[in-house]
Amino acid sequence: MKKKYIVMIIIVLLTIIAIAGYFIYRQIEKNGREYEIEKIAVQNYEYFILRQDGKYGVINKNGDIVIHPEYTNVIIPNPQKAVFVCYDENNNTKVLNQNNEQIFSEYTQLEPIKLKNIASDLMYEKNLLTYEQDEKQGLINLEGKVVAKPIYESIEGLPYKEGELLVKIEGKYGVVNNKGNYLVDSDYDQIAVDNYTTEEEGYKHAGYIVSNTTENGYRYGYVDVDGNVLLEPEYTEVSRIINVKDDDNIYLVVAQNGQYGMIKNQEQIIENEYQSISYNSESNTLTLEKTKRYGVATLDGKIVIPVEFAQIDSTGKNIYATDVDGNVKVYQEDGNPAEIESNVYILETGNENYQIKIDNTQGSVYSILNKDGEQITTQNYSYINYLYDNYFIVSVTGGKVGVINDKEEPIIEIQYDSIEKVEGTDYIITRLSENSSTQLYDKNFKQLCEMTNAIVQTEENYVKVYNDTETKYFDLEGNEKQNTEILSNNQIHAKSQDGKWGFVDKSGNIVVDYIYDKATDLNSYGYAGIKLDGKWGVVNSNGEVIVEPTYTLNVQTEPEFIKDYYKVEYGYGEFYYTK
Repeated sequence: MKKKYIVMIIIVLLTIIAIAGYFIYRQIEKNGREYEIEKIAVQNYEYFILRQDGKYGVINKNGDIVIHPEYTNVIIPNPQKAVFVCYDENNNTKVLNQNNEQIFSEYTQLEPIKLKNIASDLMYEKNLLTYEQDEKQGLINLEGKVVAKPIYESIEGLPYKEGELLVKIEGKYGVVNNKGNYLVDSDYDQIAVDNYTTEEEGYKHAGYIVSNTTENGYRYGYVDVDGNVLLEPEYTEVSRIINVKDDDNIYLVVAQNGQYGMIKNQEQIIENEYQSISYNSESNTLTLEKTKRYGVATLDGKIVIPVEFAQIDSTGKNIYATDVDGNVKVYQEDGNPAEIESNVYILETGNENYQIKIDNTQGSVYSILNKDGEQITTQNYSYINYLYDNYFIVSVTGGKVGVINDKEEPIIEIQYDSIEKVEGTDYIITRLSENSSTQLYDKNFKQLCEMTNAIVQTEENYVKVYNDTETKYFDLEGNEKQNTEILSNNQIHAKSQDGKWGFVDKSGNIVVDYIYDKATDLNSYGYAGIKLDGKWGVVNSNGEVIVEPTYTLNVQTEPEFIKDYYKVEYGYGEFYYTK
């Protein structure tokens, strides 16, 4: 009996150890999947590409040459780190440091990894290089440490997903993160990102559409962001409904033999018996098609409008179903009849107190409804768009726009060609084409400034409005500020007097006389532009003229300088410095 108890105790202990081991393994596996993307603000760059006479090198933030421009190309994967991939005329690479010394020479065919479908001046993985050994590729970090051994036939960036790499081994593709850990096993002939994205976290929660080749062509499946295989690759088509912003649930439209259905996570909620399934974002419903007849289902798969109509249109939260005789019935998103005319559309504003009505009886006439559905405007508007609080952008015949409140009182006169919010602020800008003027308003619609040919530039804690002859600064609370307040760390500040520009110190003492047509403030590297007779020059933080106004620059915004080099942007966020 005693031995029996001992055996039972041992079995229990082994079970506990096994369970604990499993959870430890799962935690290690989970932690191995985690990775971080380094965020670098432009003002924190240490190194920049230099281009001179068609050759490339590197300068630092002080404008000193680090790598002389003698290469056919130079790539800086991380502008905070002195790791420069330099290409010779035969496209061979070597990696140099800030002392022009070759590093990582023990590795061959070192290459940066270009990000795909990402528009940024940071176009490469910030902490990785690939290398080759025995015709296979591996990964090292920018400290020269091996992250992944050379076992892959190829390594490339995964579109949209910085920090994730598409790797190929034994003819099959998988995905690893920037620590070399597998996210998707190398079991597939193709892998694509499902394109799910959110404003807050980008493509972080996007999963993977995977496929393999069969005798009958490609077959598709799905792997979620946690590496779980939700669908084996057995479908002729798989796509995610990316407009449903739900990180916890995945809605997949799948096809087999030309018949479409829908799967929520791993549960089939609409059978594969339709010719097409499309998502209506405004009503949060699905339009189903079967033999040229249409109906509507909810995201839970419940059919709320039978598949018997000749056409389905979704506008706002109402659904307009046209039968074979051309008669239109209007339904709510739950399938119940809506008590409105078939030529009237109701749009949500994001504010429960207001809706926008469009009446197409005689042209498109817009009006505002309150939360009870009562019309609160009397004038016939040709356009209305909700702004914020109780304010609306409106237009009348002729195309001019203005702002009214919910009492239909004019807040900004209907005389402008465009009105928009300044992103990331409470500011409103209006524009007039006839005199190329821009007006800046605060959130209370107080006009702060008016300027012709103005450029509005938003920074972290202020808004800058400028043109060829003047510059104004405003904090985010609507107060106009002097550049001495906004840029308090600068030693000198641009200032105009009698139509000419110069520089003063923090006490207002003249450092550079008022002789220029325009001057910019010092940038984060301690250099400012001076303009005279249409040409640009450079001063440093002491007010010393480094370059007399000799550069003819075709730029719309104020030019950027580092020492005697000026910045050239050449597309997709990429740039270099030259002179």
